[in-house]
Amino acid sequence: MKPTRLLLLWLSVLLAIGIVLGALQALEFALPSYLSRINWGLLLALLALALLDAVRLKRMPSPRLQRHMPGSLALGRWGEVRLELEHDFAQPLELQLFDHVPDGLSFENLPLSVSLQPGQRSLNSYRLRPLKRGHFSFEHCEVHPPGPLGLWTDKRVLSLTDNTRVYPDFARLYGGQLLAVDNWLSQLGVRQRQRRGQGLEFHQLREFREGDSLRQIDWKATARQRTPIAREYQDERDQQIIFMLDCGRRMRSQDGELAHFDHALNACLLLSYVALRQGDAVGLSTFASEQPRYLAPIKGSGQLNVLLNTVYDLNSSQRSADYQAATTQLLARQKRRALVVLMTNLRDEDDEELLTAVKRLSTQHVVLVASLREDVLDHLRETPVQTLSEALAYCGTVGYLNARAELHERLSAHGVPVLDTRPGELGTQLVTRYLSWKRSGSV
Repeated sequence: MKPTRLLLLWLSVLLAIGIVLGALQALEFALPSYLSRINWGLLLALLALALLDAVRLKRMPSPRLQRHMPGSLALGRWGEVRLELEHDFAQPLELQLFDHVPDGLSFENLPLSVSLQPGQRSLNSYRLRPLKRGHFSFEHCEVHPPGPLGLWTDKRVLSLTDNTRVYPDFARLYGGQLLAVDNWLSQLGVRQRQRRGQGLEFHQLREFREGDSLRQIDWKATARQRTPIAREYQDERDQQIIFMLDCGRRMRSQDGELAHFDHALNACLLLSYVALRQGDAVGLSTFASEQPRYLAPIKGSGQLNVLLNTVYDLNSSQRSADYQAATTQLLARQKRRALVVLMTNLRDEDDEELLTAVKRLSTQHVVLVASLREDVLDHLRETPVQTLSEALAYCGTVGYLNARAELHERLSAHGVPVLDTRPGELGTQLVTRYLSWKRSGSV
């Protein structure tokens, strides 16, 4: 318990009067003796009332409280939590209310001043804004009811357990683009189309025609028929997309409110939304994380919810990326040919290791490397140089970017496409590349 302003005010007044009376008596002013007795009597009465108020406050039952909150929240988006209170007292009750919000969630409008009327419920609310993804548990709520005489307030921590999940908010980041993507897809009329001899799935044998590649010739059938016979292929009826998501320390770089890891997650969800609408299967494989996760590629709109529930509490770690181990695990799990989107932040030291891993993947899958580039690099490269420190920063930035470009060129020279983009543009760049490949029949 703690004293209210009313109790402190009365104590201050009576003590001030006592000090003034004592000072006047010390200066030998003639004062009626009953003034001092009255002051002491008022002080004792105030202390007695304060004791009575404290005893009655301790015996007073706590108000009943219910918390109503959404089962899921979106990262960076405001949500509302409602608190419902009621009591059985015959008199109105004014109290302070504070909800114990877990770390990782910012809030507004707390503490709350609540006015409770007899026989009525009071509905109050405050706002939450998640700062990170994951599972959050609300366990306690704190109320400060006043005593019947208003001289004390009590602190009571009520046990009230609720849970919520914070998911990546790709819909907020790409907002109207989702509707625009739907309109765009319907206007484009993206369809799988057969390509003469260059598909991925065997279709039939036929006579060799002008324009066919020599690689299409089936030599056994040619020997039996004694005429050139070619294999004809068609596009696979349902493509599969696997996201290889780097959860290592490089993805912890921060650009704006979100880290590179969150940008990569949002881009995965956006491309998954588009690919699932096209009838493709989507899966996920993480590496360099505390708890590696794998989601087999499945078709259907429900796969997006499965993907959300798989990654909502996934966080980056302090580990370094091991591309060889990640490739070995994926090749063991994914036997069917798929489009593998490797999402990471490349460095020049990744040269040999990454190239070897991507070559292994490319023997069985189509690989796209999405490399995130820090926004600050572009800013430093475009900033005018005026001082020695700015010149050193500029030279270091250019050297670093050149080393990255050389690595990207080496990958491209080995037939591995590279998407070098800033984090905020990753989602739209991936969708654009996917749709262009879809139209051309590359996947």
